[in-house]
Amino acid sequence: MFDQRLSLALAYAHQWGEMVAVMFLDLDRFKTINNTLGHASGDQLLQQVADRLAKCLKPSDTIARWGGDEFTLILPQVRSAHDATKIAQRILKTLKTSFDCHGQEIHVTTSIGIALAPYDGGDAETLLKNADRAMYRAKQQGKNDFQLYMPDMNTQALDQLVLANDLYRALNRGEFVLHYQPQVNLKTGKIVAMEALVRWQHPIRGLVPPSQFIPLAEETGQIKAIGEWVLQTACAQNRAWQDAGLFPIRMAVNLSARQFQQHNLVQSIDRILAETGLEAQYLEVEITESIAMQDMGITISILEELRAMGVYISLDDFGTGYSSLATLKNFPLHTLKIDRAFVKDLTTDAKDAALIRAIVALGHGLNLEVIAEGVETAEQQDFLCSVDCDAMQGYFFSKPLPAAAAAQLYQAQLHQAQLHQAQLYPDQEFVAQQSTVFT
Repeated sequence: MFDQRLSLALAYAHQWGEMVAVMFLDLDRFKTINNTLGHASGDQLLQQVADRLAKCLKPSDTIARWGGDEFTLILPQVRSAHDATKIAQRILKTLKTSFDCHGQEIHVTTSIGIALAPYDGGDAETLLKNADRAMYRAKQQGKNDFQLYMPDMNTQALDQLVLANDLYRALNRGEFVLHYQPQVNLKTGKIVAMEALVRWQHPIRGLVPPSQFIPLAEETGQIKAIGEWVLQTACAQNRAWQDAGLFPIRMAVNLSARQFQQHNLVQSIDRILAETGLEAQYLEVEITESIAMQDMGITISILEELRAMGVYISLDDFGTGYSSLATLKNFPLHTLKIDRAFVKDLTTDAKDAALIRAIVALGHGLNLEVIAEGVETAEQQDFLCSVDCDAMQGYFFSKPLPAAAAAQLYQAQLHQAQLHQAQLYPDQEFVAQQSTVFT
């Protein structure tokens, strides 16, 4: 029916010299909702979303469920692109209010692509293809937004294909590098860990940001090999720093969803620790809330094995997923990491400030440390100190640094600590006091 109506709308528009808008909508992170809350809740959510979408449209418009969590819209007789974007803005606004699915409060957003006939295609297939490309651009730009189709999107689609091909060869060519960002104790100001962050040094494009190649690596399955390389390299680097005389600290490494689904993940980590000579207590693995909720039984089993080995475990991006307090208490964690989305506006948004207070209290109530990501200002640091947050990470202290620069920063801070200790204990060798540093 959708195809028939679109063909009729295009024929009418061609005859009378009018425009037709086609929209392609995809719900953001819907798979996570299905996996965590169950398909019954997911189905109910789709029905409620469809009801809200329909209320944004005129009687002459058409909405169809294209498949899965995708919807398509036909807006005949639009006078300009502005008419279509007003509808898109109305849709984004109406989805802001939470949904109630089987007693569970759910927040969902959507990414919208818009194509206009006759400018973006004169037939149904071309219009839908271009609206789909515009929708993917909206997702790449951060989701929860709309994008009008632009002709250069075809060029960009080809560019993504070329980038994906380059990615296959990048690991063998040694094009990946790690940068390290310090995590700092808010009470002492001392570095307590480094987070290893992968970068791609492309021979032609230069430094490719993770936001461009990580989704490609996930999509193509290469994230497994890249993730193992990151683990191996980060552990080896931490051991090398210790061998060079730097006081031991943890090295934090992110695990992707595909890595976490590997049946031999624990054995792989154990092997890497043995090969690099790094003690398990100096490795910290970070998983996101959405990964943890995919299959809670398996998640808990894997995390318990890692914790039994002595590996430190953090729940990353906390507050952006769908975990309940009842399940959170069962995870064998050491740390909650507050997502940067809450930190960004905490000094101007009372709701973000209240959420951070609640997360810190929750973490401490579960005997967990709490670290805030994305700290960029002194005001943010002061607020985090006032609510007894344990640690921070962000550009306010240091951006991610190459290994040599990270070691220099770490060594400089250690030297300052040594001088401070020497002032406190003028009659003692600092080596005797060294064990108190960075604890």
